[in-house]
Amino acid sequence: MLDVTFYRDGRKRPSSIVALGHARSGTFGKDVVCSAVSAILLAARLGLEEYAGVDLQVTQRSGELRLHWPPAVRDDAAVRAIAATAELSVRRIARDHPAHVRVHRRLQRPRRPGVES
Repeated sequence: MLDVTFYRDGRKRPSSIVALGHARSGTFGKDVVCSAVSAILLAARLGLEEYAGVDLQVTQRSGELRLHWPPAVRDDAAVRAIAATAELSVRRIARDHPAHVRVHRRLQRPRRPGVES
C-alpha cells in the first residue's frame, strides 16, 4: 500500500508531503499506479524547487519521499498551487485504485514549542 500524506501547518497552509510504501498494483518496475503517483510527486518537487524557487528539505529513497518547505514560502501562490495540484491528482488516483493508494491530510505538529514548522 502506498500512503501519501499532505500536511498543513497550524495556519492550515500546505507544509509538506510524505509518501511511504509501494502501491503493489503490478510487478516491481512495471507498477503503473506507483509510477503515476511517483511522477506527480516528483513533478511537484521539481515545480517547488525550480519554478517556485523553494529550498526544500528532501528525503528520497525507494518507498519513501518526504518534501518539507519553510513557513516563509507557504503563502506563495505558486507553492500553494503546486501542492494543491499534487494533492488533487494523487486523490484521483487513490479514488480509482483504493486497494493500492491511500491519501491523508493532517496537521503538522510544530517541531519545537512556539515554533511554526
